[in-house]
Amino acid sequence: MFLAASLAASIALIPVLGSEDPGAPQSARRAKAAAPATEREYATGPAIPKLRYQRMLPELKLVRPVQVFQRPGDAANLYIIEQPGRILIADPSKSDTAEAAIALDIRERVNDQGNEEGLLSAVFHPEFPKKREIFLYYTAAKPRRSILSRFTVSEDGKTIDPATEEIILTQSQPYSNHNGGTVVFGPDGMLYLSVGDGGAADDPHHYGQNLGTFLGKVLRIDVNKKGADGAPYAVPADNPFVGTEGAKPEIWAWGTRNIWRMAFDPKTGDLWAGDVGQNEWEEISLIVKGGNYGWNAREGFHPFARGKGEGVFIDPIVEYSHREGLSVTGGVVYRGKEIEGLDGVYIYGDFVFGTVWGIRMVDGKPTKPAVIAQRRGELISSIDAMQDGTVVVSTFNGGQDRGNPGSLWKLVAAPK
Repeated sequence: MFLAASLAASIALIPVLGSEDPGAPQSARRAKAAAPATEREYATGPAIPKLRYQRMLPELKLVRPVQVFQRPGDAANLYIIEQPGRILIADPSKSDTAEAAIALDIRERVNDQGNEEGLLSAVFHPEFPKKREIFLYYTAAKPRRSILSRFTVSEDGKTIDPATEEIILTQSQPYSNHNGGTVVFGPDGMLYLSVGDGGAADDPHHYGQNLGTFLGKVLRIDVNKKGADGAPYAVPADNPFVGTEGAKPEIWAWGTRNIWRMAFDPKTGDLWAGDVGQNEWEEISLIVKGGNYGWNAREGFHPFARGKGEGVFIDPIVEYSHREGLSVTGGVVYRGKEIEGLDGVYIYGDFVFGTVWGIRMVDGKPTKPAVIAQRRGELISSIDAMQDGTVVVSTFNGGQDRGNPGSLWKLVAAPK
């Protein structure tokens, strides 16, 4: 997800989340100069237009915004997650808004002591208001754990009742980093959740290749049904590891390190993910049923020296080295109408460099990643699509200390 220390004056001196030696002092951690990416065969497609950052709600003071989403049936308002544990509501058309309505405040339940801990993701039930439910993924303490919960929402969507929390599942966490994650509904009506490998560095317990844990996985569950044993969810019968001895049946895909943001293409149903790298490589992958993405046997397309694991591994769609960025933030496929020539482009970014890339898939192959926007000093914590296709970028302003302010930006067409 994020880096492990504040943004330094020089990008070359920034420590990278998950690329660090957990035993080394912060001052001793440095970004490594990775070898250039191997030249690969790319598809040819129409040019991807250049974009620029346009500030949204400039008067609104935010604390570490990590996701923006919308409620079904309400295309006007933004729901904004602050990592310490609040969800705010604001109308982006009111640019002079200085204070947002608070839909939920569970800061007393959320542990955000670690840089990667906190309230990390949320999604409304797609059948809202028929089902007035919202699902939250956050970290808690004593013991350290990740929690997926369901809350009840008011009919007008303006308040979320903290007293209605129903814990769906819990995952114990051995370290403070690599918690993942994104919670999202698929076109099949199932809920998908990305969970990181548990942290430290190098996946020391090899959770990524262990089907007996949720760590290092993408999960798929049915929250519209109860489990046979009274559990608050059911396991879909077509999940790939149902009936596999020793495997968690909730697992949809495995061998991932720390997926920070994944999203479905609303047109094709493809599930895109940005998986944060370790020492040298950041990757973008298409998540498929039963897919093994290789961590920690490999990083990106490359063998990982301290890893282990065998099998048929699924290659990333694209990767980039730590010469180009230091921590990937997965994004979205653009399906809006406002920006000409952008339809079908997958947009993703780098948390540290503020770079935004775009790729197209042509006959199953990606086009060469094109830099389409950049804003130095803004740390990209999330890239989200609104109901009309508008792409909103959440950022931390110039650093990532606890309590650091943040901003929201709309990606718009750059002047020609």
